[in-house]
Amino acid sequence: MFKHEKILFHPVSVEKPNPQYAVILQEQLGGANGELKAALQYMSQSFRIKDPEIKDLFLDIAAEELGHLEMIAQTINLLNGHDVDALAVGSGEIQAHVINGLNPGLINASGYSWTADYVTVTGDLCADLLANIASEQRAKVVYEYLYRQIADKKVRETIDFLLNREEAHNAMFREAFNKVQNSGSNCDFGTTQAAKMYFSMSEPSPANNQFDNLDVKAPAFK
Repeated sequence: MFKHEKILFHPVSVEKPNPQYAVILQEQLGGANGELKAALQYMSQSFRIKDPEIKDLFLDIAAEELGHLEMIAQTINLLNGHDVDALAVGSGEIQAHVINGLNPGLINASGYSWTADYVTVTGDLCADLLANIASEQRAKVVYEYLYRQIADKKVRETIDFLLNREEAHNAMFREAFNKVQNSGSNCDFGTTQAAKMYFSMSEPSPANNQFDNLDVKAPAFK
């Protein structure tokens, strides 16, 4: 069960409107590495988790990501900062004026609709945790790109907060992975030796290549 608190997870503001940047920021609202993707991925993955502590972790982070989604949407509203008027903005910024009425839509920076195909769910806790670690890392990278492309100090404060929360979530998922790393798909599947084999496809390969010294034979399945 969820409830809506009428206070943003972190206050947001802008120094001045910037419709062009509002379009760019849409990437973290409806993009492949955005907040909606994260929230629904972690929530969907939680449905089958048996470990109550890790299940709570997934749902807690999912709920926080929904709060981040609200922060991004409100920032986009502030950046648009004007009434519907397609003639007042550049050609790359008109979609919000002619389709969404300036409502922050579930689209990315290129105008493509959000899709559930962004969400990764395997039912295997190790695989899902690794996917989440990667998701948080990618989201951090996008926020870093966004941070570098805006001079507005207020917007930067918001992005800095969100970027650091991605780091925190990454660390939490890593801790959860450490707890379960000897389970599920992370267990050996009868190919222990094959998992340690390395084939050098580079010619010439360095003489001191540490991977060339593995003395293993291809095993048969048991």
